[in-house]
Amino acid sequence: MRRLTAALLAPLAVTAALAGCSSSSSQATGSTNESVKVSGAEGKAPTVHIPAQKADSSLVTKTVIQGHGPKVSAADTYLANFDVYLWRGKTSKLLYSSFTATPQVLPVTMGLTGLQKAVTGQRVGSRVLAVLPPKFGYGTRGNSQIGVQPTDTLVWVVDVLHAFPPGVSASGQHVSNGGGGLPTVSTGTGGIPQVQVPKSSPPGKLVVKTLIKGTGAPVKAGQSIVARYQLALWRTGKVINSNWPSSTQPTAPPSVFTLGKLIPAWNTGLVGVPVGSRILMVVPPAEGYGKKGSSQAGIKGTDTLVFVIDVLATT
Repeated sequence: MRRLTAALLAPLAVTAALAGCSSSSSQATGSTNESVKVSGAEGKAPTVHIPAQKADSSLVTKTVIQGHGPKVSAADTYLANFDVYLWRGKTSKLLYSSFTATPQVLPVTMGLTGLQKAVTGQRVGSRVLAVLPPKFGYGTRGNSQIGVQPTDTLVWVVDVLHAFPPGVSASGQHVSNGGGGLPTVSTGTGGIPQVQVPKSSPPGKLVVKTLIKGTGAPVKAGQSIVARYQLALWRTGKVINSNWPSSTQPTAPPSVFTLGKLIPAWNTGLVGVPVGSRILMVVPPAEGYGKKGSSQAGIKGTDTLVFVIDVLATT
């Protein structure tokens, strides 16, 4: 399921610049694609009717449910639940549903130009339909990883749950920079945390220290969160993983994590942290990847991990 999601959302080269906001409906009157219907209550998986006819070449976008939150801009990323249907010839099938898994954070400019048009300008809380002929979807190459051929039409139904502006980070009150035997954390360009690890030995137990205290609801056990993070090794002081934007991934979105499915330190250490907070987490091996470490990530079984985590939202 994780691989399917990654393939579905893999950024593509944007082939056209889309200006302005999407309207409540953009369609060719009388087209087959216009006859796609969506029903169902807000917050629940939608019921989608796709006609047993061959799709045409018209892009169709509709606001099925009008939200009342902030508008989504083309520069934003957004948290969404969504269904994706593959429409081939006179048949259609559900390709993926986050309603049965976990909401995902998507960049508006992820490369599907028709979906970008459908979402840009929508308000948080909206349900949006987008019927994407190939030229507004994966183009002439299709997407072989998920079985989409160059002639296939895609039908997306998207519930916009939350919008995140570029450079979104912890938004609460600054209370600490760490230090005093712990790593020191400062804020660099674009709000990206800068971590300096001391030369001393790391603590032997899990440390969770609030650097910025948010004002949102506390995270609950088992809940999914939207977060930015950096991971450094105490042994080297170097950052080895991050989901912040970079020169190679300038539109990198925040990530969704579900507590209870992560390393022990995250499963327990994030419980009770208010949304909007930035925390420093120093993780001994037993609370991280254990004695085996993670050779793929360059983590030894003796490594203490240093995380800086911005909790941006809960799902």
